[in-house]
Amino acid sequence: MPSATVRFKIVQHFGVLSEEDSGWTKEFNFVSWNDRDAKYDLRSWSPDKTRMGRGITMTNDECQSLHALLNHHFSPPNRTR
Repeated sequence: MPSATVRFKIVQHFGVLSEEDSGWTKEFNFVSWNDRDAKYDLRSWSPDKTRMGRGITMTNDECQSLHALLNHHFSPPNRTR
């Protein structure tokens, strides 16, 4: 059975987190998969954006929850005087 073609459109590019020697980049984007509503997306992309690695997609609520968790984890500890 042939594999299904995955259609995607990068609606908004937020930034690159890292780049491999091969040119692949780990990116945070807003992506529409198979003509569905766009979601926040974190994954690796080939230099020409024709191939992608495994990644995660998040709804707006999930992305806001991740944002809160990261802020809590990386915030400086409270110091009392």
